[in-house]
Amino acid sequence: MPPRHIAIIMDGNGRWAQSRGLDRVKGHEAGADTVRRIVRACGERGVEALTLYSFSTENWRRPELEVQALMALLARYLEEEADELMLNKVRLRGIGQTERLPRHVQMLLEQVTAYTAKNKGMWLNLALSYGGRAEIVRAVRDIARDVKAGALEPDAIDEADIAKRLYMADLPDPDLMIRTSGEYRLSNFLLWQLAYAELWVTDVLWPDFEIEHLDQAIASFEHRERRFGQTGAQVQSDEEGE
Repeated sequence: MPPRHIAIIMDGNGRWAQSRGLDRVKGHEAGADTVRRIVRACGERGVEALTLYSFSTENWRRPELEVQALMALLARYLEEEADELMLNKVRLRGIGQTERLPRHVQMLLEQVTAYTAKNKGMWLNLALSYGGRAEIVRAVRDIARDVKAGALEPDAIDEADIAKRLYMADLPDPDLMIRTSGEYRLSNFLLWQLAYAELWVTDVLWPDFEIEHLDQAIASFEHRERRFGQTGAQVQSDEEGE
C-alpha cells in the first residue's frame, strides 16, 4: 500500500549552489523548481497529504539577507503557483508560527489557503517558521488552559488530547519521511507525528531530487513491514484476518 502522507525535509539547497560557485539563494530557487515537480507527482500518485519542511524556527538565525531572499521566494511561489494548485485540486495551508512571517507573506498565504480551501485533492502543508518542540509546547499550553478552566482533569490527559491540538490533527500522521542530502536527523521536524514513520534518506541534494527518487522512496516504503510494536507474526496474522 502506498503512503497516505509523505513528509519531506528538503535539504541541500545551499550546498548545491556552493558546489557550483553560485550564491546560496540560487540553490533555494532551484529547490523551488523541485517543489513544483514533487507536488505534482505526489498528487498524480494518489498521496493524500504532503508536508514540506520549508522554513524552520531555527532558520531565523541565518544571515538576514538570506532570510529576506527566502521570504521573497516564498511570496513568489505563492503568487505563481496558486492557479497550478487549483488546477490540480491541491489544498494548501501553512503550519507553524506563521505570525512571525512578514505581513505581506502572511497575507499571500492566507489568500492562497482560502483560494484552495474547497479543493478535494491532496493537502499541501508548508511548514513555515515551524519547530516540532514549539508545536508540542503550544499543545501543552492549550491543555493547561483547559485544566485551569476545569474543562479537563489532569489524570484524564492522554495522547489523543495532545494529538488533536497539533497543526495537522485532521490528517493521518506521515507514513513516510524523506530527507535529502544524506543527513540522518529529524532537525526538529514533526517530532510527535513521525513516531512511527518509515524513514528514507538519500545523498541527493534537494535541487537534484527527481520524480524517480520519489518513486524509489515510495517503492522502499511499500516493501517494508510496519509492525507498530507488534511482532512480524502478529502483523501477518492481522493481515490474513482482514
